[in-house]
Amino acid sequence: MSKAIRIEQHGGPEVLKLVDVDVPAPGPGEVRIRQHAVGLNFIDIYFRTGLYPARLPAVLGFEAAGVVDAVGPKVRHLKVGDRVAYGQSPLGAYAEVRNMPAFQVVRIPDGVGFDQAAAIMLKGLTVQYLFRQTYRLQGNETILFHAAAGGVGLIACQWAKALGVKLIGTVSSPEKAALAKANGAWQVIDYSRENVAERVLELTKGKKVPVVYDGVGKDTWETSLDCLQQRGLMVSFGNASGAVTGVNLGILAQKGSLFVTRPTVAHHVDTLEKMQAAAADLFELVVAGKIKPRIEQRFKLEDIAQAHESLAARKTTGSTVLEV
Repeated sequence: MSKAIRIEQHGGPEVLKLVDVDVPAPGPGEVRIRQHAVGLNFIDIYFRTGLYPARLPAVLGFEAAGVVDAVGPKVRHLKVGDRVAYGQSPLGAYAEVRNMPAFQVVRIPDGVGFDQAAAIMLKGLTVQYLFRQTYRLQGNETILFHAAAGGVGLIACQWAKALGVKLIGTVSSPEKAALAKANGAWQVIDYSRENVAERVLELTKGKKVPVVYDGVGKDTWETSLDCLQQRGLMVSFGNASGAVTGVNLGILAQKGSLFVTRPTVAHHVDTLEKMQAAAADLFELVVAGKIKPRIEQRFKLEDIAQAHESLAARKTTGSTVLEV
């Protein structure tokens, strides 16, 4: 038996229930992982509320780290005792023990702890595809990244600095501004006090930016478009403030023949080879000290409702880890 956090209906944090679940032996192509740390992500809230559909009952969570304690048939790259992590998975990470498709699991390099790996896998893979695949940064750009003091944002600040990219980050408070700057943001805009589009125009000397990375959603949609150069790319990769709906495509022409994409990490790491390549890109920077996972909040697995409340209220910075 394994302790797990399960929902039987959509709703607020109160629907998160601690239950006992059976974990069978891993099947073909699977490994069983005894988990040490679980990552908390905004996408978990989307599945809890029903914004993203899931078959109920469901154990939530996509990201964790632990030790392989059983290996199913046809698995060649992992063995019992391996320290591993994953950041893209079927629902089910909020658990002590779980089975995982082996192609989505990677070894953790020496020197990287379980909590660090759980804190960085999904967020780090997100930044990897945003910066190295969706719009491959060359190192001489100035870019705009919303929510720069969040879990994804702080990794983006560090990765941009490592690439030589000038990242302009948006935040909601002076404290978060200082945190983003400390992690490598070139400039920070406090949207509670400043007009983002006007400030971007000023910082870029009228040029605006070639790409905006927007994980906030409806609240920043039009502002993001106003920050783009002609034929610039709007990368809408999240819905923290709600989904972008009712888009008039004509606005893209009006604002400069803009491009828009709505990518997800799953479509960038859908094979073992792609997953290993993306994770290697991420861990190379972690081991080199160029990306340092910032775990600012820790909760026990059974305190998951409190963790969700804090994340939804934007009271968190950096990464949040559930201790198993």
